[in-house]
Amino acid sequence: MSHDHPLSEPLEPPDGLQGPELARAVLDAAKARRETARAQRRTQPRPGAESGRRLRGYSGPGPDPRDPQLLGSMLNRLVQTRGWQRPTAEAALFGSWEKIVGTDVAAHSRPVKLENGELTVEAESTAWATQLRLLAAGLIKRIAGEVGHGVVKKLHIHGPAAPSWSKGPRRVRGRGPRDTYG
Repeated sequence: MSHDHPLSEPLEPPDGLQGPELARAVLDAAKARRETARAQRRTQPRPGAESGRRLRGYSGPGPDPRDPQLLGSMLNRLVQTRGWQRPTAEAALFGSWEKIVGTDVAAHSRPVKLENGELTVEAESTAWATQLRLLAAGLIKRIAGEVGHGVVKKLHIHGPAAPSWSKGPRRVRGRGPRDTYG
């Protein structure tokens, strides 16, 4: 028989006691051992709390990991454990563009792409592109205040443009195909 649990050890009867006195002494010793076992269980972590095992039964009074949680706090915990802080901040930038830059600026511009901390913003006219270039430092500070520092380090602002075949990250040097337009 295993003797790891304090209640699994046999009780030793006190010397010289018989009858009701012996029963009372054995009962008192059993109660004392039960109280020490309860105190030990309270100080030890719950089984399965850290191992990922599902706990069974009712949660009882007081906070418990099995209690219903708020959706926002669960999402925050998930973002933290998975390391999704940066993608979440980037998505917040695109999702709340109007709130971050203001309704005037948002009505005349839109974020297009965010790569390596460089945000590309497209303005609806060249005049608005020029205005946004003048406001670039303030926009970066506002973005940092809303979604976090380091998410956007540099702004690329351009006006409306027709597609260009000669510039861009995926271009071919040389004359290129000449039968494109018939």
